[in-house]
Amino acid sequence: MPSVAVKLYSVFFKFLLKHRLQNRSQTSIDDKNNPFGISTRPEESVAAANPAFTDGVATKDIHIDPFTSLSVRIFLPQSSLVVSHDSESRFKSKAIIRVNNKDQNQDHNSIRRSSYGTIDTPKVVTLSEETRRSSYGGEAEVHLKPDNGIYRGYSPLLDNHNQINRKLPVMLQLHGGGFVSGSNDSVANDIFCRRIAKLCDVIVIAVGYRLAPENKYPAAFDDGVKVLSWLGKQANLAECSKSLGNPRGGDADLRKSDQRHIANTLGSAIVEPWLAAHADPSRCVLLGVSCGANIADYVSRKAVEAGKLLDPVKVVAQVLMYPFFIGSVPTHSEIKLANSYFYDKAMCILAWKLFLSEEEFSLDHPAANPLIPGREPPLKYMPPTLTVVAEHDWMRDRAIAYSEELRKVNVDAPVLEYKDAVHEFATLDMLLKTPQAQACAEDIAIWVKKYISIRGHEFSY
Repeated sequence: MPSVAVKLYSVFFKFLLKHRLQNRSQTSIDDKNNPFGISTRPEESVAAANPAFTDGVATKDIHIDPFTSLSVRIFLPQSSLVVSHDSESRFKSKAIIRVNNKDQNQDHNSIRRSSYGTIDTPKVVTLSEETRRSSYGGEAEVHLKPDNGIYRGYSPLLDNHNQINRKLPVMLQLHGGGFVSGSNDSVANDIFCRRIAKLCDVIVIAVGYRLAPENKYPAAFDDGVKVLSWLGKQANLAECSKSLGNPRGGDADLRKSDQRHIANTLGSAIVEPWLAAHADPSRCVLLGVSCGANIADYVSRKAVEAGKLLDPVKVVAQVLMYPFFIGSVPTHSEIKLANSYFYDKAMCILAWKLFLSEEEFSLDHPAANPLIPGREPPLKYMPPTLTVVAEHDWMRDRAIAYSEELRKVNVDAPVLEYKDAVHEFATLDMLLKTPQAQACAEDIAIWVKKYISIRGHEFSY
């Protein structure tokens, strides 16, 4: 059973949540018709973005849609600044690092890259110790060492043959909060995403989708798809900028000023440098928490339907953490645990009423019930899906049933059930530091790495 402290906090949490949901239902019509919307509440405890690797992860906020409040927070692990030389042949045609024998007693900063020779350095080299030459032929070098601890990334227009960086998988994270609260920059979500970024060794992009009732369904779901498309555009812009900034063959006669003008016209000025330098969108994972799991599952379906239209983005797996599923026919856990800890069934139904319009409100809405027949695409095309459930969560049985349906069509869909756990046991502010929350994040990392590891290196972590 949960501890006494958890039980007491649950009572206070439910009282506060009920009060806030009732206030949300009285939101003015003008606010509800505002398409810009909001992605965080004034009462939310927010963690400021920190572009320095103070605890091994740097963060930055980006507002990606000028017409809505949609934003993202990028979590970049410091491991992205490390180059692992897996094989000598991989870097044969690229810049090679060499340490002369006569300089072995000098400081490590004396290491320089050579255009010739063999690799005599240790297997791992940090990028902060290296410099780069500008792709426009200038003699100025671009230092990757952070200024005052702040990592700014590098311009995607740098010479492709001089680039040494580590590409990491990308994880889109969608926070919980019943569609009406929570944010991607809350203190609790910031801690959780930092933990996942370090354990999974991925770039986490936390989505700040629009909240209800100001923006009802399908606003939050559309925002999730929009971020996935934005990720693909970032990858394409980075590649376009590199090719335009490094003309070869017949294009070599272009004046450098013209190159800059063309590249900027096509959007290199808005290329996100962290993603351009370190993101590998072909290894993309979706992770949804509570109602965020519903959004993640929807985004996965849209990614399947889009197919190659999303290239180079490929959703290779998804993680559904205690999904916010419900249905008109109650399951055993919905009957037995209807008044469970933190989020009871009555309050969750109220949240669904705030999220869905009156005309389309139904507990069997496609956004709420994954088991209704006729949903597209067929389940056999869904990506591998890990489902995390808690013993004392009334939504657990429907999440397990969905996982069983996926396994019936040969989709890898394991279930991790945690004993004596409650809804949001691994992401709620009070429970984030518990051993169970840490163990859950580690279990997720173990499973995710099966699908984000480069083929042939599945056990390289």
